[in-house]
Amino acid sequence: QRRVHGHGRISATGRGVFHGLQNFVNQASYMSTIGLQPGLKNKSVIIQGFGHVGLHTMRYLHRHGCRIIGVLEIDGGIYCPQGIDPKELENYQIENDTILGFPNTVSYHGDSLLYEPCDILVPAATEKQIHAGNAGKLRCKVIAEAANGPVTAKADEILRELKILCIPDLYLNAGGVTVSYFEWLKNLNHVSYGRLTWKYERDSNYHLLDSVQQSLERKFGGSIPVDPSDGFLERLSGAGEMDIVHSGLDSTMEYSARAIMSTAMKYNLGLDLRTAAFIYAIEKIFNTHSTAGQTFS
Repeated sequence: QRRVHGHGRISATGRGVFHGLQNFVNQASYMSTIGLQPGLKNKSVIIQGFGHVGLHTMRYLHRHGCRIIGVLEIDGGIYCPQGIDPKELENYQIENDTILGFPNTVSYHGDSLLYEPCDILVPAATEKQIHAGNAGKLRCKVIAEAANGPVTAKADEILRELKILCIPDLYLNAGGVTVSYFEWLKNLNHVSYGRLTWKYERDSNYHLLDSVQQSLERKFGGSIPVDPSDGFLERLSGAGEMDIVHSGLDSTMEYSARAIMSTAMKYNLGLDLRTAAFIYAIEKIFNTHSTAGQTFS
């Protein structure tokens, strides 16, 4: 039986990976530690796995100026230093049932595409892809754990010694379950997001334009029409359900990133974001139970 997803659910994990990466890559202190400039623009990226998560991660990173130089799938990998367009690759895969042979790329025949130099490596396939036997071969600066458990515990230690920033899966790929939570809330209320406020927001925006026009005409005289920009026109009717879901996900990922950074700083954990994320989660659970009046022995 086919499951019908709410707005933004299919792309949610990939969008969450993008925002999680963005939050940490924009942080100058972490980037200076690993030898990168802040920001995603012009960063080179290799992605392992071209399913829903890998594809949508690739789309958002490409849209924000990254160069996707390599994609690795179960039947092989492709490589192009100039960058690969995600939409064109998706269309090619649908038509040919493989990414191999995609125009303007070369099929990769080396030891592993994971070991090629890049700024950001995104394992978005299966678990234990980076382990004690190969962690020392990686030549990336950032690992974004889009898959569940792609890095083993021993590999995690090796990566920290190599000053490779590993953004952990328990935070980074939580976009899907976060949006599922939004779906659950909507189902409990039996009201779609934005339904109660969109007309009020639309009327408020029209009143705002009218107020600006009246103010200008009182100041300078005559008729001064105020024409909204294209961007304002798109938002004139207020936020739709997709806008609200995206905004909620973006806000959740940013808030959690700040909390992980703060925890890492508080306990002097350096690049060990995984431990920081675990500590923050456990502290939240403890504080919730403590506030509820429950005790711990």
